[in-house]
Amino acid sequence: MKEIKPPKKPLIFYYGIILVVVLLLNSVIFPEITRHSVKEVDYGTFLTMVDKGQVKEVQIEENYIVFKPENAGNYKYYKTGVMDDPQLVDRLHQANVKFTKVIPKENSPLLNFFLTWILPFLIFIAIGQWLTRKFQSRMMGGGNALSFGKSNAKVYVEAQTGITFKDVAGQDEAKEALQEIVDFLDNPKKYKEIGANIPKGALLVGPPGTGKTLLAKAVAGESKVPFFSMSGSEFVEMFVGMGAARVRDLFKQAQEKAPCIVFIDEIDAIGKSRNSGMVGGNDEREQTLNQLLTEMDGFDADKGVVILAATNRPETLDKALLRPGRFDRRVPVELPDLAGRESILRVHAKKVKLDDNVDFNVIARATSGASGADLANIINEAALRAVRLGRNKVTQSDLEESVEVVIAGYQRKNAVISMKDKLTIAYHEIGHALVAAKQSHSAPVHKITIIPRTSGALGYTMQVDEHETILMTKEQALDKITTFMGGRAAEEIIFKTITSGASNDIEQATKIARSMVTRFGMSDEFDMMALETVNNPYLGGDTTLMVSAETASKVDAEVLKIIKASHQKAKDILQENIDKLHELTKYLLEKETITGEEFMAILTGKQEVDLSKSLV
Repeated sequence: MKEIKPPKKPLIFYYGIILVVVLLLNSVIFPEITRHSVKEVDYGTFLTMVDKGQVKEVQIEENYIVFKPENAGNYKYYKTGVMDDPQLVDRLHQANVKFTKVIPKENSPLLNFFLTWILPFLIFIAIGQWLTRKFQSRMMGGGNALSFGKSNAKVYVEAQTGITFKDVAGQDEAKEALQEIVDFLDNPKKYKEIGANIPKGALLVGPPGTGKTLLAKAVAGESKVPFFSMSGSEFVEMFVGMGAARVRDLFKQAQEKAPCIVFIDEIDAIGKSRNSGMVGGNDEREQTLNQLLTEMDGFDADKGVVILAATNRPETLDKALLRPGRFDRRVPVELPDLAGRESILRVHAKKVKLDDNVDFNVIARATSGASGADLANIINEAALRAVRLGRNKVTQSDLEESVEVVIAGYQRKNAVISMKDKLTIAYHEIGHALVAAKQSHSAPVHKITIIPRTSGALGYTMQVDEHETILMTKEQALDKITTFMGGRAAEEIIFKTITSGASNDIEQATKIARSMVTRFGMSDEFDMMALETVNNPYLGGDTTLMVSAETASKVDAEVLKIIKASHQKAKDILQENIDKLHELTKYLLEKETITGEEFMAILTGKQEVDLSKSLV
């Protein structure tokens, strides 16, 4: 249900509240306080107290007499009205009472006008200004009307960042590209002597979690210069013109602290192409972008101000932002390879107590496609598991389990699964593993389990390549599809029916088959014709078909042909190895989780399983 917020009350409402409070204080509270400190008596009582010597001091005002008693009780002062009494002075003198008469002073008309009209009005305005600033502070998150154009950039110095290139692993090419910028900030003289111009800006491009922000901080740490950090979304807010003002202020601060580094994270928030096809567009965002382009043209890179920016959507950036003279250099920060993943694991493991037998190479091979953030999370999950199990060191089993936690979620140990469903899941997973093992272009089986996970997986088969693979051949693609089909094929052969357990397998197999036809040129029907483009390679890899409806139907037919052929191949492999299918399934059902070594020992006949009792 949509939340309905109450309408904001006008400012005059709060002025009215203040006025009512002041009037109440003036008419009720202050008189009440005065009434409790001064007692009013009649003139006769005053004379009686004077004659009895009970009055210590008298002050005669124009309209009343205030006197102080000898022994102050509940009241410190008494008050009575003034009477036409010529003998009062003699009485006071005879009673040895100190007395004075106050002569009223006439204030100047100008002072009276100021105190009566001007001063209350100024107090009222001051209170209103204070309230206005309070409201603006809440609305603008702590700012005020005079700081709307301030950049909110976080400024770090060397002692605060404490990050150098040693803290960044798995990005050797990116560090090499940025090393030149560090060298210029350290020693600009040798570049000026030869006439070389340092790049004004460098754009860090790559998937999320690969360490773009960390690299920018490392550049500042290496060069020992101030580091301005600001997100692209912080420039654009509800007030028109504020984004451009903040850009101006940011560059002004940078010029004052040169040499320095300005880092704009997620620059696509303000740097999107202005030719987006939308009518009208976002004027505030475009003004901010125009101001950024102007500022980058206006400052001199020789002063030592270097602009770094990061994005995972480079295809959406405006062409004017990427031209030479602005972001001269594009630095790819890609997902790490095998050696890079191992280096990243070692960097994050420096803060963790490890067992002597930990092998990071095994973990690196099992995490193909993982980013630096994923690997840091794996180390942390392993440390948490070690604490949960009461150990003071992280072991290899902790690391391997943490990989599975990141991939498939935590184990659902208390999940209730019927024996029939458990048997189906076991045959399904052994079907995958058996088909993979009997093909020459498949990765070796590392682990098989039928313990359900919180991600929804009822079981899974993990394959780990022995070496890092960059390219995928047609044979490898077809073998992958056939392996995905192994689970469903086992269900059909053993139970003569099919279940919903193969839904994810079908999805993954279809993606590979479609990519073979539309993007990889692995189809005899279409040869090397490009039929599809990738819109966003770093965020999901969404694709768009570039073909007519008639060609699209042919693409579907070609994809179906590949899937059907792979499905039949998986069935044939399992039919040829039906005895091993039963044997392996029974062993998995008893153990629930088996390793790749156990799987291969049974498959090759080195280990036997008793099949005297039928599974089905």
